[in-house]
Amino acid sequence: MADARRERCPALASGAGICFRSRPCKVDLKSYFALTHRQNKENGMLTFGSIGCGNMGGAILEGVAKLGTSGTWRVIGFDPNQAAVKGLRERCGLTPCADEIETARLADVVLIAVKPEHVRAVLEKIAPHLTGKLLISLAAGVALERIKTYSADACPAVVIMPNTPAMVGEGCCALCLDDPALNEGQKKLVLELFSAMSTAVVLRESQIPEFSALIGSGPAFIFHLLESFVEAGLRLGFSYADAKQLVEKLILGSVRLAQGNPGIPHAKLRMNVCSPGGSSIMGVNELDRLGVRGAIIDAVLATHRRALEMSS
Repeated sequence: MADARRERCPALASGAGICFRSRPCKVDLKSYFALTHRQNKENGMLTFGSIGCGNMGGAILEGVAKLGTSGTWRVIGFDPNQAAVKGLRERCGLTPCADEIETARLADVVLIAVKPEHVRAVLEKIAPHLTGKLLISLAAGVALERIKTYSADACPAVVIMPNTPAMVGEGCCALCLDDPALNEGQKKLVLELFSAMSTAVVLRESQIPEFSALIGSGPAFIFHLLESFVEAGLRLGFSYADAKQLVEKLILGSVRLAQGNPGIPHAKLRMNVCSPGGSSIMGVNELDRLGVRGAIIDAVLATHRRALEMSS
């Protein structure tokens, strides 16, 4: 993660490789305004609009709204689910829009946070209002080329792949900046936004299915593991509430231990728990006998195969 703290982003400088970001880039918003010609003369703010305000769209809106406390951003959005809009209005000051067109017309940055099967209809509807904007899509399996086609190539576009821990500010997000229409100011703006609310990594679009399988779908596997540990706790006589709390602390503490010792392999940390002839090594041996390690790898690879099918 050392690259995350370099002043110059190698992925942006060379157009190749992977760039990790775990804190915001230094972005000159005045330069961005000059590049987009969309400065709000009254308050100098940018408007971030989301079409779709569900779990992920809502999480991103809340993250952007937190940046807005410095006077940089305001957030607007539309979703047919009025309860979701009302909740965001209360939590982060979202300004509701009447429909998709109003959101696109008023926003400088337009997030498409609808289900993949609805992306085409939404983009074709708002395409006449996208000139001079920046378009961001988080729809899984909808390629950049299709995004550009559906939106009539009206503006530069970015494809992103966040995971659900972004809802609590602990996510990972892949950013595809392959669109040649993107300028440097827009690239830096996207990095600023998503590195402020997650660990952001710049990838080629061809690498998105790999990221999706390992990191996008990864929380499902982790929660499956959590469920299994909680069930084991119930078998051992713990209440559900106690088992859940203890298991969540177990996972969180173990991850923090690994993060606090980056030079120590995970295998070594595991062996530190296992005394010769003790109970922990017996449990690890049982996991190996059952092929749990291979099952986890196979699950990720199966997910990857499906991600490739969806992106083709």
